[in-house]
Amino acid sequence: MADSSYDVIVIGAGVSGCAVARELSRLEVDACVVEREEDVCCGTSKANSAIVHAGFDARTGSAMARLNVAGARMMPGLCEELGVDFKQVGSLVVCTSEESRPGLRELLDRGAANGVEGLRIIERAELLELEPNVSDEAVAALWAPTAGIVNPFQLTVALAECACVNGVEFRFNEKVEDIRRAPEGRWAVRTDKGVLEARVVVNAAGVYADELHNMVAAPEDRMDIVPRRGQYYVLDTAADGYVRHTVFALPTKLGKGVLVTPTTAGNVLVGPTAEDIADKEGVDTTAEGIAEVRAKSAVTMKDVPFQHCVRTFSGLRAHRAGHDFVIGEVDGAPGFVDCAAIESPGLSSAPAIGKTVADIVSSLLVHPAKKPYWQGSRKRIPDVEHMSLDEWAALIQRRPDYGRVVCRCRHVTEGQIVDAVRAPLGARSLDAVKRRTEAGMGRCQAGFCTPKVMEILEREVAGLTMAGVTKMGSGSEVVVGHTRQVGRGEAQ
Repeated sequence: MADSSYDVIVIGAGVSGCAVARELSRLEVDACVVEREEDVCCGTSKANSAIVHAGFDARTGSAMARLNVAGARMMPGLCEELGVDFKQVGSLVVCTSEESRPGLRELLDRGAANGVEGLRIIERAELLELEPNVSDEAVAALWAPTAGIVNPFQLTVALAECACVNGVEFRFNEKVEDIRRAPEGRWAVRTDKGVLEARVVVNAAGVYADELHNMVAAPEDRMDIVPRRGQYYVLDTAADGYVRHTVFALPTKLGKGVLVTPTTAGNVLVGPTAEDIADKEGVDTTAEGIAEVRAKSAVTMKDVPFQHCVRTFSGLRAHRAGHDFVIGEVDGAPGFVDCAAIESPGLSSAPAIGKTVADIVSSLLVHPAKKPYWQGSRKRIPDVEHMSLDEWAALIQRRPDYGRVVCRCRHVTEGQIVDAVRAPLGARSLDAVKRRTEAGMGRCQAGFCTPKVMEILEREVAGLTMAGVTKMGSGSEVVVGHTRQVGRGEAQ
């Protein structure tokens, strides 16, 4: 007998899974999201280029092309509704030789076929006006005004919070171990904490989606996902203004190459590499990978200010041969819906992916009614860094804890951290606080603010002790006990 029963279970709390959950929360269904990590946005969704592609790169007629263009159109309104940072800065694909011009024309034609609006090829003079630091070898570029940049942490958290307040249950620190048929056409999902049952299961498990798919699919329909690692540089806000738009090189068969882009937080992001690896947890960086990023960035932009580097990181993309999203009910497994192989432009496509998968689920559940009262908007945590002094002073009058700065680099206050902990699906770790407030994302990389954030977590989370505070869930505890206890051998 199942420990819990639902209409639908979504496996995976990345941006795709949370987008699906938000769309399902519009319906009169009993839904839950199962996530192996301690928070949302712990996989690919937290480690990517943070850009919204216009949609000219994907193969015409593919799910990737259709959902990218649709998602990019939905993104501005969705971010406005959810209080998520988004800027439609546009993108440039830089051509560095006359011999390569046909590549720009190919992208232009493909983009037009995909329905991307406003695309045109610009010459060097106009390119220099848009990007003064472009390479001296640049001769022309494809200009895509509908491209943008988004905060992927805020977006994933906001989608999840919206789903939560509208009735979707989130089960964190719960790993799916097996999926089998249950009586009456239902699915039994066995986790490390028990057995869950549902009429429909949505597989949004990122780089592990192939393993879940293969539990229910016929051998001839086996799926194989290869983790494709991308390594990046993050440059400090001191480099803000160096680049104004997302700048690509002409793409290769391994992806869009190394890009240089601003972020919504004022940093500059440079990367990624594209390395197929075997380890689905292989998010380490390498000397060779980081050197490749530096070398390839010089193809399109000159004098990239790497002296302002505050960190490097890597993320994994769920790559599958054929390079297209896999979305739909699995043959021979009624009620099991794949939302798999979601690699770039997965973030851009997320709003459309959420709607597409929810429509499939709704059909399988025989079109449940819409909720008469659904809360689609979200009030974000006040952003002190971008307030006027008068606005900040007025906020402090109402909430004195908004006057106590904890993270100096990002001007994050105690009030923001308290609100992040008390929010729906509130932060329970240092990284969860970081995703919601940007505390620890600045140039000192949490060197100053960590102890105070830990104190707030201990105070605000019932039953949490200082020794129990983690960076990113169990196994990443920051301290082992009080110094005097350790010295006496009392702390283990």
